[in-house]
Amino acid sequence: MGDVEQAVDEEILRALASTARLDILRWLKDPAGNFGRQEIGDFDVEGVCVSVIQDRAGMSQPAVSAHLKILHQAGLVTRKKIGNWHFYRRDELAIRRFLDTLSTAL
Repeated sequence: MGDVEQAVDEEILRALASTARLDILRWLKDPAGNFGRQEIGDFDVEGVCVSVIQDRAGMSQPAVSAHLKILHQAGLVTRKKIGNWHFYRRDELAIRRFLDTLSTAL
């Protein structure tokens, strides 16, 4: 495994080292089933609004935003901004690539 791949993998592993972030990733896998509905945006098109994730997580908005920032920096979620709203979705391709790399490395 090259240095760049190793750095990316380590960043993802650090991002996954939090039960709160793992919960968020699990919830984002089935947004309609885990979040019910949201006022603005479509789960399948825009993703899930931070305020909706915050309600489900029972955490403050800054705490949820910090967790989402780490997941985004690790490449596990994508972010879309519409007006003042931020929406997040899982990056399934990146997750699949990471799991393949992890499987090969172990």
